[in-house]
Amino acid sequence: MGRLRRVEGQVRGLQRMVDEDTYCIDVLTQISAATKALQAVAVGLLEDHLRHCVVQAAADGNPDAKIKEATAAIARLVRS
Repeated sequence: MGRLRRVEGQVRGLQRMVDEDTYCIDVLTQISAATKALQAVAVGLLEDHLRHCVVQAAADGNPDAKIKEATAAIARLVRS
């Protein structure tokens, strides 16, 4: 939750920067920081998914669907 709040604060800061006509390069730098922070949230969620949902599906003897789902999520993260 803390990471998401930090991203929210960064995005609100970006809105202020745009409203105040801040130098474009400075805005782009902050966009990059917010993007990286959001990616860190995504990686954390994916790790939790692997540790809990995929492991549980494997323990239940039916991991294929969860592995396919996780693989698709990883592919989306890599493309972004």
